Amino acid sequence: MTPPTPAIVTQNAVSPLPRWALLLLCIAYVVPGFVGRDPWKNADVTAFGYMLELAQGRTPWLAPLLGGMPPETEGLLPYWLGAWAMQIAPSWLLSAEMAVRIPFAGLLALTLIATWYGVYYLARSPGAQPVAFAFGGEAPPLDYARAMADGALLALIACLGLAQLSHEITSYLVQLCCTALLFFAVAALPHRTVAPAVALVVGMLGLTLAGAPALAAMLGVGSAALVVLAPGSHTDRRWPWALGLLAATLAAAWAAWALDLWRWRIVGTNGGGSLARLLLWFGWPAWPLALWTLWRWRKQIVSRQGHRHLLLPLGFSAVSIAATITTQPADRALLLGLPAMAALAAFALPTLRRSVGALIDWFTLLFFTVSALAIWVIWIAMQTGVPAKPAANVAKLAPGFVPQFSALALVVALAATVGWCGLVWWRASRDRAPIWKSLVLPAGGAALGWVLLMTLWLPLLDYARSYGPQVRNVVAALGPEPGCIQTVGLSRAQVAALQYHGQLSLQRAGLQDECQWLLADIASWPASERMVNAALWEPKATLPRPTDKNDHLLLLRRKGPAR
Repeated sequence: MTPPTPAIVTQNAVSPLPRWALLLLCIAYVVPGFVGRDPWKNADVTAFGYMLELAQGRTPWLAPLLGGMPPETEGLLPYWLGAWAMQIAPSWLLSAEMAVRIPFAGLLALTLIATWYGVYYLARSPGAQPVAFAFGGEAPPLDYARAMADGALLALIACLGLAQLSHEITSYLVQLCCTALLFFAVAALPHRTVAPAVALVVGMLGLTLAGAPALAAMLGVGSAALVVLAPGSHTDRRWPWALGLLAATLAAAWAAWALDLWRWRIVGTNGGGSLARLLLWFGWPAWPLALWTLWRWRKQIVSRQGHRHLLLPLGFSAVSIAATITTQPADRALLLGLPAMAALAAFALPTLRRSVGALIDWFTLLFFTVSALAIWVIWIAMQTGVPAKPAANVAKLAPGFVPQFSALALVVALAATVGWCGLVWWRASRDRAPIWKSLVLPAGGAALGWVLLMTLWLPLLDYARSYGPQVRNVVAALGPEPGCIQTVGLSRAQVAALQYHGQLSLQRAGLQDECQWLLADIASWPASERMVNAALWEPKATLPRPTDKNDHLLLLRRKGPAR
């Protein structure tokens, strides 16, 4: 016997979110962070460095090197995308860092689209339908599916951990997009054929080439098992679908083996306290709603019918959380589970009590309004010196920073703030029937905070998070025409920043002896005698990053003429 559904939804509760408002929210979330900033440390600038080496033909495409060092992750696809973008984009129109961000902005947009359509098709499953009323008036299936998809998209945008990582040009954004494509493919299989098949192949191969072949294999095998156990209303086609999933999984595994992408990354169990804090804030507010879904739909989850609208996002979330617990970096692994977690959060909406929705609204309203007010106050203090205490704190934390004023940034920030005020007014005074209403303020607040940070605070964040100020000091200390520079103990991010911001010619110590200058990370000096003879070099300058007391470069000059 099929357990009764806990979803009780009326016709007026599934009115769709206006398409123009949803599109505007997505644009406000996607575009800031990709436009107008320097590459940030560490993963962002490191990936950019490899892309630049490939685009300029200084390293092999199948084994890229940066300063003689291979990538920390085995994924090749992200570097190829960035290098191709730099080669295609006209240099007179787009800078190198802007060119590489265009395909990655498209990947983030595709992630949002795949999540929306994945939940749309899941909500059309027979087990996901709301209770049918005795005299009619229940939500029509298609309207219900659209409303649930709107709620899932709002839940994804509202996740606090998505903002920064989804705007970096790294393999993790590629993995996020490919995971969302796999999620969409399995969700849409009972309803479509061509689009899910294309999404399946692209997602599986993309996830493998982005450095996550084990995750692709687990998701592929798990999805095939789900298709067999919970095929939906098309039981006669479940075996062809399952075999197709397994074939794509085997093809991806073979590609990983051919390109030598398989690596053992299990690091044991991450620290419990830090992991709990990560889980607490990273997926907020999706994870509390997801837990509510698991409770309210618990009978459907354990029933023999196999309700795919619950088992699919639950399986994807479980794989992501398992990877978070056992691999590093933990937050990047958890990032891949956010689309599935947002899907689970959406299915909590038809079962929420009005008091719970009001609690979410009030907490979100207070949190994001106070945060936006703080951003505005500190920006005014940077520009005018009033209030004095915030201005003094900025000067202390970012010594040497000179505030910059941008009329365009101010206009965009004002528009975002006015939009937030209008959203709050709508939520407080207009129709409260739509089931996605409880996630409007969280998504709008997350977009507001991100827009304000990427406009008002962007010069400060660039100064604090990029290597630009430190590299400019290095160039000034070297003087004109420094020639080649040997390096000792520099990280991939430091090498990438020096080559891009400073246009410096770097050589690893020990390979050549004709360089007059040597740059070393201060923690790695004096270096091993097998690498460099410290007696031949004299220190000339210590060059710190202004906002990091532990990140110092030591510049040394050769005492005698080079051999």
